[in-house]
Amino acid sequence: MPAETEYRDPTRTPNREEIEATAGLVLLEFGTAWCGFCRALAPRIAALLDGHPEVRHVKVEDGPGRPLGRSFKVRLWPSLVFLRDGQVVRQLARPTHDQLDEAFRGLLSE
Repeated sequence: MPAETEYRDPTRTPNREEIEATAGLVLLEFGTAWCGFCRALAPRIAALLDGHPEVRHVKVEDGPGRPLGRSFKVRLWPSLVFLRDGQVVRQLARPTHDQLDEAFRGLLSE
């Protein structure tokens, strides 16, 4: 599945139960359209997802009081949660390219 290019409207964001019920591989990304760190990392995320249609990308606009982000204890953007069959495999906040690459490889290999 290709990378999502836009953050989802907060009113259309899945809840924690829906995320946990999702089968397969998911990259859950928290951030905002105006976040410089988020925009800088977006091409790298897209490149990693490009050859892996089996990974579902869910881009969630985060902010104060948003329940999904709070349920994952998101504090910095971008925050990335790698899930397999609804279970967290790894979670990163404002990762380097190397950290992102390693987490993505780990998601695919287990």
